[in-house]
Amino acid sequence: MDEKVIMRNLEPETRAHTFEEVALGYNDEEALREANRCLQCPNPRCVQGCPVNIQIPKFIKAIREHHLEEAYDIILSSSSLPAICGRVCPQEKQCEKMCIKGFKGDAIAIGSLERYVADYALEHKLNASHIKPKNGKKVAIIGSGPSGLTCAGELAKEGVEVTIFESLHKAGGVLTYGIPEFRLPKKIVENEIDNLKAMGVHILLNTVVGKSITLEELENTYDYVYIATGAGLPKFVGIPGENANGVFSANEILTRINLMGSYEEDAKTPIKKGHKALVIGGGNVAMDAARSLKRIGYDVSIVYRRTMEELPARKMEIEHAQEEGIIFDLLKSPKEVMMDENYHVTGLKVAEMELTEMDESGRRGVKEIPNQTEIIPCDIIVAALGTMPNPIATENSDIVTDDKGLIIAPEGVTNNEHVYAGGDAVTGAATVILAMEAGKKAASQIINQLQ
Repeated sequence: MDEKVIMRNLEPETRAHTFEEVALGYNDEEALREANRCLQCPNPRCVQGCPVNIQIPKFIKAIREHHLEEAYDIILSSSSLPAICGRVCPQEKQCEKMCIKGFKGDAIAIGSLERYVADYALEHKLNASHIKPKNGKKVAIIGSGPSGLTCAGELAKEGVEVTIFESLHKAGGVLTYGIPEFRLPKKIVENEIDNLKAMGVHILLNTVVGKSITLEELENTYDYVYIATGAGLPKFVGIPGENANGVFSANEILTRINLMGSYEEDAKTPIKKGHKALVIGGGNVAMDAARSLKRIGYDVSIVYRRTMEELPARKMEIEHAQEEGIIFDLLKSPKEVMMDENYHVTGLKVAEMELTEMDESGRRGVKEIPNQTEIIPCDIIVAALGTMPNPIATENSDIVTDDKGLIIAPEGVTNNEHVYAGGDAVTGAATVILAMEAGKKAASQIINQLQ
C-alpha cells in the first residue's frame, strides 16, 4: 500500500502536561520513504496551491537524492521561514489539497518534508546563499510577525538595508506570543530570526511606531515603509457580565503563557489556577488556548455554537485537542457571564442552538432553540473570537483605513506611494502563510520600484 508516512507525536498522556513540541518530525528513513511517494508531476498542481510558490517537486527530488542542502536552497528561494511554515501552515487546504495522489489516496506530506529539510538546515547552521551586495537603499518594516519577517528576508536577499521596528521586547509577532511552544518551539522562531539577522536585517525592539517614532519620520528616513502590524486587538462576545474577573481574551492568555512564562512557578504574571476553564470559539486560536490551559492544570471545554463538522480549526489541531482531553460543548451560544458578589466568574449561561440551511458563505446557519438555556460552572472564560488591527502605527498619519480599521492597500500599496501594507493589518486575521505571501509580494513590488 502506498500510504503516507505519518509523523510521530508525543503520547497524549505525556503531552497534556508539558509544553514540549507534540509533533516529533521525520527521521531520515521516514523522510526518504515519504519523498519516494512523490510522482514528480511535470505540471505540479501542488506548486499552484502554495501561496509562496515553493518548487515542491524539486525540493522533494533533492531529498530523494540525499542533497538536503540543495533542497534547503530550493525552499529558501521561495520562503524565508521554512521551519515555521512546515509546522503551522495549513498544507491540507493548500499544496497537499492540490496533490494528484490525494484524489485516490493520501497526498504527499509536503509540510512534513519541508519541516524535515528546514530542521536539517537549522541543525547544520545553513544560511541563505546568493545574497546581493548592499545597494544603498533602505526600507523600514513595522512589525516582526510572519509578514514583516518575510518581507525583510526577500529585501535583504536583493541587497536592501532593512530595519524592522517591533513594539514588544521579543521579535516574531504572533509566531512568538500567539502560537504555543508545543506547536511551534520558540527556539525555531529565534533561529529563523537569527538567519535573517545574518543576512543583514536589523531589528529594533521596544519601539512603538506611532509613539516612539512616527510613521512620517520613517518616511523621511527610508526609501519605503512596509506596515505589517498584524491584528492584535481581541474581539469579545458582547454579553452581560463580560467585564467580570476571570474573563480573558485568548490573546492575553497566549501572550502571558508564551511570552511571559505564566505557567512557571516563579512567574511574575501568573495565570490564576482553577479547576474549570471555558474557551469560546472554534478556530485554531481557540484550540491553542484550550490546549495551553490544559497544560497548566485546568479541565477545559470548548464552547462552540455549531457542530464538529463546522469547526474552522485545522483537523489535526482538533484531533490533538480531543486526544489531550479537551471537551467540545457544541451547539451552545454564550448569553451571560455569571459571577459572585466579588465579581469573580462562577459560570457561563448558554443557549441551546440548532443548525439551519446553508448561508451565502457556504456554512450552515444557526439559531437559538427558544427557552433552552443552561449554566456551565467555570473559574475562567476565554474569548477566542478573532482579532482586529491595532491602529497605533497609522494614527495621526495620512494612511487610509476602512470602518473596521483595516488598512486600504489594493495590491499592497496604500494611498501613500512610499508606504506598503500587508498581512492581517490589511486582510484581518488570517493564516501565517497568507501573511507571508503578502510580505513576499510587497518585497517584490518595492524591489521593482527601487530598480
